Amino acid sequence: MKGLTGPIFGLIAALSASSGAQAATPMQAIAGPWVELGADGSLTVRVVVGSGVTACPEVIADGATIEAKQRGVADGDFPITVCAATVPPTTKNLAIGSVVMPVLPAVINRIAVIGDTGCRIEGTALQDCNDPKQWPFPAVASGAADHKPDLVIHVGDYYYRETACPAGNKGCEGSPHGDNWGAWKADLFDAAVPLFKAAPWVMIRGNHEMCRRGGKGWMRLLDPRADLPECADRSPPYPLHLGGLDLLVFDGADADDFKTEPEKVAAYAAQLASVLANAPLHSWMVTHRPVWGLAQGSLGGKTLNLTEQAAIKDHVPAGLDMVLSGHLHDFTSYEFGPARPSQLIVGVGGDTMLDLANVPLAGADIDGMKTTKGYALERFGFFIMERSGDGWTGTLYADDDKSVLAQCQIAGRALDCH
Repeated sequence: MKGLTGPIFGLIAALSASSGAQAATPMQAIAGPWVELGADGSLTVRVVVGSGVTACPEVIADGATIEAKQRGVADGDFPITVCAATVPPTTKNLAIGSVVMPVLPAVINRIAVIGDTGCRIEGTALQDCNDPKQWPFPAVASGAADHKPDLVIHVGDYYYRETACPAGNKGCEGSPHGDNWGAWKADLFDAAVPLFKAAPWVMIRGNHEMCRRGGKGWMRLLDPRADLPECADRSPPYPLHLGGLDLLVFDGADADDFKTEPEKVAAYAAQLASVLANAPLHSWMVTHRPVWGLAQGSLGGKTLNLTEQAAIKDHVPAGLDMVLSGHLHDFTSYEFGPARPSQLIVGVGGDTMLDLANVPLAGADIDGMKTTKGYALERFGFFIMERSGDGWTGTLYADDDKSVLAQCQIAGRALDCH
């Protein structure tokens, strides 16, 4: 195959034969490949190869050869080549080199939801990245993959290794840090291999991927637009229509939780008005920061996100059933009855848990409306949603995939977790 000779072919072939281990050559290790949903609804195939590669591997979609192009230029922080190719969402057979890639089924019946997955090394906030019980994302990814999802939704916050591990700290000893390839590889790409193989992903941007934090890695590696854009803290929303599932993706990474700046509110209001105006019946909005939630820990009981609440006011369509988010490091559900979409938070994929506030979830007043039902749990895990009649059944599994932690029934705006 043209452009697929020498070391790069060896990388692809080795990956195809491996069970998830990173294949390597004298050039550099490879990461991926993976498939994610593009902002235009296409499937985007991406793979990370060594910086010395001059030709990307070929992508074969239903027998047709699609040219993969380099996404950005290797530099000091990212001495890699990201190859990307776009194919139709209806593609039935997909491969990059000799590696068969997952595609979307005609109807999506099973979804894996994960979020807030990286290992926190940030100043004095130090997580034991070397202890699988303290940072369980590799087990979370493997367990979620075992459930054979049709689609993976990551609700944001991939990058957490922001500062150096202090000398003598055995828990994070040897960890890379900073918005660079080493930290992104450790936080996401080494652990996510089984789940990359299982299904295409919807990638949601979290506040850890803002320009001043992990924005460079987000734009280079995961941003869903075909062309590599300059980093900006707001990106346009977009709808996804996927096998009987309607998702409205909103980048609220820079929406302040506890204050309302007029410029931000106005900008987000315009975005939400555009993406929600024609929301199909039973659609879900997917965004990192919950629109309606209660804070945890020392801020327990405070209402958030004030920016999104102000922006979405008067723009909530009748067809919007649920908002799916992360950001808060627990599993929480809020039902408001038929007058407002429900809010589901799945922020339990790997980062340090926060103490749940001792506040009532049922009957709590959030942005002028009381919840009719609520549930919260402080445990690592992943959430599997399965189509059931006119709704969905959801199951929260422990990170080791051996225990069922919670179950939910989702039908329209009704969300009952227990």
